[in-house]
Amino acid sequence: MPGLVGPVADEREALLGYLAQQRYVLCLAAYGLTDEQARATPTVSALSVGGLIKHVAATERGWLRTVLGHVPDGGADFGMAPGETLADVITEYELVATETEEIVAGIDDLGRPVPVPKDVPWFPDDVGAWSVRWVLLRVIEETARHAGHADILRESIDGATAFPLMAAAEGWPETPFLKPWRYRSNNVGSST
Repeated sequence: MPGLVGPVADEREALLGYLAQQRYVLCLAAYGLTDEQARATPTVSALSVGGLIKHVAATERGWLRTVLGHVPDGGADFGMAPGETLADVITEYELVATETEEIVAGIDDLGRPVPVPKDVPWFPDDVGAWSVRWVLLRVIEETARHAGHADILRESIDGATAFPLMAAAEGWPETPFLKPWRYRSNNVGSST
């Protein structure tokens, strides 16, 4: 996927396109990592790249369950379970993405109301419903926020940053201003 979302034909395509782009850049932070590195918490927080991907997948699924009228669960924590691999987490996230696209494709009006679940302390008491459009924007916001967290974690692990990782993942040629990230045998990536 290129560094920017391509032209879009309509609102639905725009919302799903921007969500797909944010999912992609979140997962890009894991490009070339081992399971151990994806599980690592290299900053003072308890966040890991793999744990963020797992959390965002569960959060997206929860929001889309809300669109379908189900009570959301608490979502996943921010850590990978023992024995869980980065490939497992990314595969689950891809499944969630497919589910989201299928659900949204089946909704004829993005303005359709989505009742706000009651008794969830962080949901407003004075709002009766959101729209499907609002929910998609909320999922984009959540994904983008955690993609930024993942960028910081990845840079803390091996110095790799987003555009060199994207260049490596997509096979971009080296240019005077951008060199694709390269895996080194000592598990330290290079963004130069």
